[in-house]
Amino acid sequence: MSSIQEATPAMSPRDSGAPLKAFSFTFYMMMAVTVSVFPIYFSSLGYSKMQIGVLYSIGPTVGIISNLFWGFLSDKLQRIRIILFIVLSGQLAAALLLFQFDAFSVVFVIMTAFYFFQTPLGGLTDSQILLTVARNGKSYASYRVWGSFGFAFASVAFGLLLKELGGGYVPYFSIGTLLVTLLLVFGLKDQRSTYTKMDFSGLFQVLTSPRLIRFLLLCFILALAARVNDGFLALYLMDLGAGEAVVGYAWMASAISETPMFFLLSRYGHRYKELPLLGFAALAYAIRFFLMSIVHDPNWIIATQALHSFSFGIFLFTALRYLTQLVPDRFRATGQAVFNVMWGGFAGLISGALGGRVFDYWGGQTLYLIAAACAAAACLGFFLTHILKRFQE
Repeated sequence: MSSIQEATPAMSPRDSGAPLKAFSFTFYMMMAVTVSVFPIYFSSLGYSKMQIGVLYSIGPTVGIISNLFWGFLSDKLQRIRIILFIVLSGQLAAALLLFQFDAFSVVFVIMTAFYFFQTPLGGLTDSQILLTVARNGKSYASYRVWGSFGFAFASVAFGLLLKELGGGYVPYFSIGTLLVTLLLVFGLKDQRSTYTKMDFSGLFQVLTSPRLIRFLLLCFILALAARVNDGFLALYLMDLGAGEAVVGYAWMASAISETPMFFLLSRYGHRYKELPLLGFAALAYAIRFFLMSIVHDPNWIIATQALHSFSFGIFLFTALRYLTQLVPDRFRATGQAVFNVMWGGFAGLISGALGGRVFDYWGGQTLYLIAAACAAAACLGFFLTHILKRFQE
């Protein structure tokens, strides 16, 4: 195995502070557009729920390749900022084309290109944050919370604007947000791992570790449930009689609720084992989606979205913490990409394609009941894995 040399000294705690927070804010604004506004836009074009589900399954399908490709390239070049610029430029070009057509077959092709550049952004941004906090001593939450604020702001603001101005303004929201995010890339600094000479000879052993495989499999089962909500919440609310503003409020409730959990886990999370925390998060998902399957008032749906704090809030923070134990720092972007492939790739593909069919034939209540069952299975898996691990120790 080749020798590994240590990199230059750690940077100043102030480096990459405000620019990275601003970038996280606007990037998650665009994420809000994708999950809360795009379904409304596609519905306005006359697409069925099955067609919309197919469009949302493109992202996970393409993401299986694009996450690994861009993550590996980022680790190889040690230039996350350049990769961010390239993928955002590609996403902007695809968005400019998207709003010029309404034929489903053409939109399908354009969305394929859009997702090729969009799906790796979450993992690359998290890698940038994790490498930054490893050097300046700050918490992951102090950066990631700005993404939650951006998501919440966009969900409500764009929802209210769409209610007043109509769906014709969706292109302006999307392209404007992408342009600002792209410009903010120039304020970021490349955060390299603690190794200047990369050695990928151990990557296969890391990715085939039984602990990592078990973790990713359980994440996949839980993601089947979570991705249902990402893709179909807006359509479910509209079926219940909600307007665009209510859809925005629902997404705002979920985004805002996760922020205190991030800070709590940053301060006290180290006191608890990761696997039980992940099991608790999966249980919160199961309760959340079961409640959504039995209520019929959109206002109560907004209330259940507050459980996002105990489900996604705990899951994301804890999963990333556990991932750092399973994947060495020098493979950070690649490990994050593999995680995203399972969380958003394979799971998103299945939940998008089959979820649309279930929604069309049996309705949203049945879809959310199936999601609750998947989350319950993941909950059981995480707790059993923890128990078996203790016996092995």
